[in-house]
Amino acid sequence: MDQRAELSEFLRSRRARLRPEDVGLPQFGRRRRVPGLRREELAQLAGVSVAYYTRLEQGHGRNVSLEVLDSIARALRLTDAERDHLTHLAKPKQQKKHRRPTSRPQQMRPALQQLLDAMETVPAYVLGRRLDIVGWNRMARALLGDVAALPAKERNMAWQVFLDPNARDLYVDWEGKARDVVSFLRMYAGCSADDPLLPGLIGELSVRSEEFRTLWAAHTVQDKCFGTKVLRHPLVGELTLSHETFQLPEDHDLSLVTYHAEPGTRSAESLRLLAGWGVEEVQERQQD
Repeated sequence: MDQRAELSEFLRSRRARLRPEDVGLPQFGRRRRVPGLRREELAQLAGVSVAYYTRLEQGHGRNVSLEVLDSIARALRLTDAERDHLTHLAKPKQQKKHRRPTSRPQQMRPALQQLLDAMETVPAYVLGRRLDIVGWNRMARALLGDVAALPAKERNMAWQVFLDPNARDLYVDWEGKARDVVSFLRMYAGCSADDPLLPGLIGELSVRSEEFRTLWAAHTVQDKCFGTKVLRHPLVGELTLSHETFQLPEDHDLSLVTYHAEPGTRSAESLRLLAGWGVEEVQERQQD
């Protein structure tokens, strides 16, 4: 991916979402042909020259200082995730170095798979580069679908959300899930532009999904975190589940994702039923 083009498009998209009144600027002067702040207004807010900011927005960020990036991030009202993304795009060598991504599948330590298997009542899986699903337990298969039976290419969260029609039934708020997935993938792309498999994934999703194209063009970024999802399971109905994400210390490209229900709720009872049935019985009941 072209890092300069990404930097340029990201800054333009963040500037376009701000109005003068959002940042305390008066509304007068010539009529605005496009929404958002003008470059000179943003430069004034950030305390840099218009020429300096223009060069940055054109993708020339190699010599920009971290202090100037912080000033621009404040002027653009960036979130912490967006600020990190801007720094990744403008000064990739300033970031903590990761191992260069390769086309080889990621591997999990055997002890990590043992941990997943030991979580007998908690759906859990591990996400890797590009949101590839690189590990899972029995409960994740019973709740989210049998990822173990999928071809390797389809073991990817973005592929599942946008190209598997079952995802629209599984996630009650599919639009929210889709936005999250694209934001996570965009965040990864900002710091892993040299991933050899990333362009192929982005290309396939863009060609086959109009929703993905629209969301990708918005340049939203977000790090994986925690929250609540409502799932619609074909056997046990709707479940309201909390999800948590844990970045693994030995490999920052791997994240453990877990789901759990509040004790004593109908959702907790539904998870208990799925745990008792197991993957094979869930599949058999769905086919009946």
